Amino acid sequence: MSDAPGLVQFMEAVGEVARGADSISVQPVWQRELLSARNPQHVTCTHHEYDEVPDTKGTIIPLDDMAHRSFFFGHKEVSALRKFVPPHLQDKCSTFEVLTACLWRCRTIALQPDPEEEVRILCIVNARGKFNPPLPVGYYGNAFAFPVAMSTAGELCQNPLGYALELVMKAKADVTEEYMRSLADLMVIRGRPHFTVVRSYLVSDVTRAGFRDVDFGWGKAAYGGPAKGGVGAIPGVASFYIPFTNKNGETGIVVPFCLPGPAMDRFMIQLDSMLNSKKPTKNGKTSKFITSAM
Repeated sequence: MSDAPGLVQFMEAVGEVARGADSISVQPVWQRELLSARNPQHVTCTHHEYDEVPDTKGTIIPLDDMAHRSFFFGHKEVSALRKFVPPHLQDKCSTFEVLTACLWRCRTIALQPDPEEEVRILCIVNARGKFNPPLPVGYYGNAFAFPVAMSTAGELCQNPLGYALELVMKAKADVTEEYMRSLADLMVIRGRPHFTVVRSYLVSDVTRAGFRDVDFGWGKAAYGGPAKGGVGAIPGVASFYIPFTNKNGETGIVVPFCLPGPAMDRFMIQLDSMLNSKKPTKNGKTSKFITSAM
């Protein structure tokens, strides 16, 4: 019913009432027709996130033996990952894009798919500012897209990080007002399909959503985000980037992660090798950046 900005708006309104306000500061806007499909509908953009992909090799993540870990990325960790960014992208890419490219690549290596299999990364993009005029302040509802980047597993794993990074950056840049109008038309034409989960990994950045600023009268939150990784219909498909302050007082991003046990071990080795700029070993050490085993 609502995306992260809409949910935070609702929570802030409840917080204002709980603290004794006579009225809320941001009045809700229910104009769902602002994002209605066109008449007649016609899909003008490519939306690979809604491709019908058969799971011929049983590659949807199994539901048993799932391991949950949380990984913290502060300034030190992000700087370590940026060492793998090629010079021509250094000043163009965001922390979200670097982190997403890294996690997608490490996760794919850990899952060990067939090199010829097609893998996908879906980035949730807030499209509220993509419209002209922008959606009004106070708009509830969903206003985001799932742009997708695709690669064969072999190319993703064998190429340096810059390969994945450019794919992620292009996918995000694809989201325009026309993309959103095309997506609304697709939803009507195809009956609101679910995004494909076969060999897919979805990430969402809620670091600036404002969950930690909600105050119900007890002060601001110490944590605002999902309790564990892999939430959703298919465990292990989605991750969220959540603002966090670790026990040393460092601010950064925590990413709850969920993978099958053996794949989680391989994932930790790959990520540790990047953060410490060393080659992964068969029996890699447990990474120091793990904040908890959830």
